[in-house]
Amino acid sequence: MAALLVPPFNGNPIPRALSRLVHSLSSSSASVHLGGGRTRRGRETRRPQTAAMSSQRMFQLRIDPATGNSEWVIVDEAVDDEPPRDLLSSTSYLDMLNDSERNRVYHEAIKKVIKKPCHVLDIGAGTGLLSMMAAQAIDGCDRMERNGGKGMVSACESYLPMGKLMRKILRLNGMNDKVHLFHKRSDELQVGVDLPCRADVLISEILDSELLGEGLLPTLQNAHDVLLNENCQTVPYRATTYGQLVESTFLWKIHDLSGNEAQVSDGIHLVPSGSETVIRVEQKQQPMHCDPLSGEIKLLSEPFKIFDFDFWRRPESHRSIQIPITAKDSGCIHAVISWWVLQLDKEGTLLYSTAPRWINSGTSNWCDHWKQCIWFTSGSGIYVSQNEQILLESVHDDIRVSYNVKKYDARGEEWICHGSQDKCPHLELPPERVAIYGDKDWRFAMSSAVQNALQGRTSPLCVVADDSIFLTVALAHLSASSHIISMLPRLRKSGYMYLKTVANSNGFSMDHVKVLGKSSAGLTMEDTNHKKVDLFLSEPFYSGKEGMLPWQQLQFWKERTALGPMLAKDATVMPFKGILRCCAMSTPDLWQSRRMLKRVEGFDHSPVNEILGACGDLPEFHEGPFLSYPIWQCGEIKELSEAVTIMEFNLSEPMSMCSGKCKVTFIESGICHGFALWIDWVMDESNEVVISTGPAKRYWKQGVKLLNRPVAVMTNGRDSSDGCIWAEVKCTFDPSNLELQMKHSFLSF
Repeated sequence: MAALLVPPFNGNPIPRALSRLVHSLSSSSASVHLGGGRTRRGRETRRPQTAAMSSQRMFQLRIDPATGNSEWVIVDEAVDDEPPRDLLSSTSYLDMLNDSERNRVYHEAIKKVIKKPCHVLDIGAGTGLLSMMAAQAIDGCDRMERNGGKGMVSACESYLPMGKLMRKILRLNGMNDKVHLFHKRSDELQVGVDLPCRADVLISEILDSELLGEGLLPTLQNAHDVLLNENCQTVPYRATTYGQLVESTFLWKIHDLSGNEAQVSDGIHLVPSGSETVIRVEQKQQPMHCDPLSGEIKLLSEPFKIFDFDFWRRPESHRSIQIPITAKDSGCIHAVISWWVLQLDKEGTLLYSTAPRWINSGTSNWCDHWKQCIWFTSGSGIYVSQNEQILLESVHDDIRVSYNVKKYDARGEEWICHGSQDKCPHLELPPERVAIYGDKDWRFAMSSAVQNALQGRTSPLCVVADDSIFLTVALAHLSASSHIISMLPRLRKSGYMYLKTVANSNGFSMDHVKVLGKSSAGLTMEDTNHKKVDLFLSEPFYSGKEGMLPWQQLQFWKERTALGPMLAKDATVMPFKGILRCCAMSTPDLWQSRRMLKRVEGFDHSPVNEILGACGDLPEFHEGPFLSYPIWQCGEIKELSEAVTIMEFNLSEPMSMCSGKCKVTFIESGICHGFALWIDWVMDESNEVVISTGPAKRYWKQGVKLLNRPVAVMTNGRDSSDGCIWAEVKCTFDPSNLELQMKHSFLSF
């Protein structure tokens, strides 16, 4: 019989005080608290998973890249005053602080609002920049006020690692006695206990790319209910969301697996006919830089206004509106692109926009902490004719916005909804994974590798080590006699239910498939009925780890090593080999967003440089972190070299320390800001099937290593005084923690 065995919480002990919270925690590190603290992650902002034990101590849940298991990290205010770099270096606070336009308009708005001594409340204070702006403005008012009135700033930052950094910055700027910092959620603050009185001014910047995802509305509601005076002023004053209907083949490919699979003839049906929503992208707005798509997007409507959100009054939790739209061109609506405009002051003279450059006439600066958002329409899209009338229904709740597109029926008498889908799909995957599963070249390569691995084997025992539903279905479809153990360590029950749904359409019985829902490192002989493993396979793909660096997918290698005694003598390991590759890149936008800070709007922020992983004129020993980015999403980019091999990982052998070096010869002149690194997976021993995760396709993330200082480079044959003509890159891979160390040198001879 088919089996599903799921262990408790990755086998990790749960602190007793948190046991009641665990049911609400997910593997994606989503926040479990409202405003007052958040960690901005590059690629899209998400708060880390935290649970406060007291106002000075918290647990943070993070994933160990070496094991894939979740682990609790204790951050204690009393133990060490130094902010923990390992918890902050992957955030996008640095990108936000380098956003000079954002800093300027906030500063101008705060000075405009604070004209007399008052009580200011800063929710989600971060490094304390806005709090210090407010304290400075109050100081100016205090000196001018003849009656001796005094103002104060109360700052709320519940994320303790950031709170530690904020205290350090406040002390450096002489503001530690002018800003009262609370390590609490804003909905935990009490007037008369924490605050002496209600606040006169609210300043906040708890906005994500969608606007609402960081808990903006519940935070504002609570603030207006219990923390603010009735006639308070706010910075920002208002936010307005806008949208546009677009046609885009790329956007279609990354969400419509059914339509893409119809063009593939490998006999594998991940989305069988009649079950089109058995796999889908989560129905939410997806953050994305849309400017790189501007040359391939067809605009099917003029921009339209969606919602206004007023900060100065208590907002509603739920609203629904219907927006009439006239199609400006014929085409297929694949998505709604949305953005927002922040009005910082009441008069509307200070604005900040996240619109794409085709809206802002090419003047917007690139930054990664705020992007546009994509809402996918259902299936293969909705065809419209030029001048056709469309009705867009927009609905928001506390944390997100959703859309339905409506058209008249064939008789032109009734609006028909085209945006709704099955509310209970079995499996939700990231857009990039949907695109990969629908890519005919990837599927052909993977299917070929599986067929080669099965050749000559009778009733093999196959273990799929990761969350690959494709490999599980392909094995069962291509070999009816196979016995398959699919680990699905993070998909677990949802993966099991999915396999049951598609089994008949793919010609296999679940009697031959067992889902364990745990890491393959924990596989036992009892799990295999005391049989040796003939095929040990992985894509690799570990759900919920999409933000990991490419070499951290070598968790598969670690698991293969642990499983060594259980492998048959002639066992096939797939992938057979991993090849670490790199390319020199010009990425001025990304480098500028991560550059070191000195003074931000006049306030010294130098302590953040090492802690947040800045690049710039820093000590030679300082090394910034590797960043996980899809290169095509990094603003202005240029490849300066061919892709070269640094080292190889022999996955058929036990895991070991690896090192390698390569010579990078420049084929383009320009400014080198760093290197992009990725892994090419050699799926078979004959080296015939290779799957690259490099920048050539936009489905993968690369590891980006930025230089402390950009270097002028040139092609060989030109005067070497103009720049370096080649670089040497050395890397060392540590199997104990899946970390990569990289050294580089540039030469002009």
